[in-house]
Amino acid sequence: TPSDSRISRIPDRRDIDENGTSGRNLTEFPASNAITNRLKTDNPMINGKIIKVCGMCEAENIRDVEALEGIDMLGFIFYPKSPRYIYELPAYLPIHAKRVGVFVNADKPTVSMYADRFGLDYVQLHGTESPEYCRSLQERGLKIIKAFSIALPKDLTKVYEYEKTCDFFLFDTKCEQYGGSGNQFDWNILHTYKGHVPFILSGGIHSCSAHSLKGFSHPLLAGYDLNSRFEVKPGKKDTDRVRTFLNELKS
Repeated sequence: TPSDSRISRIPDRRDIDENGTSGRNLTEFPASNAITNRLKTDNPMINGKIIKVCGMCEAENIRDVEALEGIDMLGFIFYPKSPRYIYELPAYLPIHAKRVGVFVNADKPTVSMYADRFGLDYVQLHGTESPEYCRSLQERGLKIIKAFSIALPKDLTKVYEYEKTCDFFLFDTKCEQYGGSGNQFDWNILHTYKGHVPFILSGGIHSCSAHSLKGFSHPLLAGYDLNSRFEVKPGKKDTDRVRTFLNELKS
């Protein structure tokens, strides 16, 4: 775990809100069926869906991606084995988009440390974390996104154990390594999901996926997670590629 001296907290949204100068409504996403009302900002959501861009590292890139109309969440990966691992604070952190921290089987003090230093709004868990683990983080005031790897309908059976301890689920493609493969799974499997927790769709979404995404519907589909297919290199997103995707999603 990096020492506190390397990631001491810089001023963030919490400080801005205390001064009353943020100019934004930072209402949290509720875990409910009213998905289209989960976030109120100055800019309307694209088709009523969360747009989450994950694996951010560089300050200028963070600022540029956040400035795109329709970006609701930006993700930071705190898993040392990831090529997008970040542990030092960048010179800029998002003010308008929600901050999501991604962890894999991290101990709770480590999660709490990063949540405080980076001012995280959500913690996204990609390992074998138990419902009790999720609940304990919730009790510390953190909001939870639990990721599940999907290849077959049976992979959805365990998600129901987490319904009372998570704010969102994230359904990703099953692969050997943690953190996703950049490949797409069969979204039709999700029609067998009958739970109550809204989910974010992940896994292989790319700049030409807009048409397919608009053709897929589920009453609890909350949004889309973008990562490796929008990069010029690990941790740096191609802003033009993201913008093109968002425009096609709106059209």
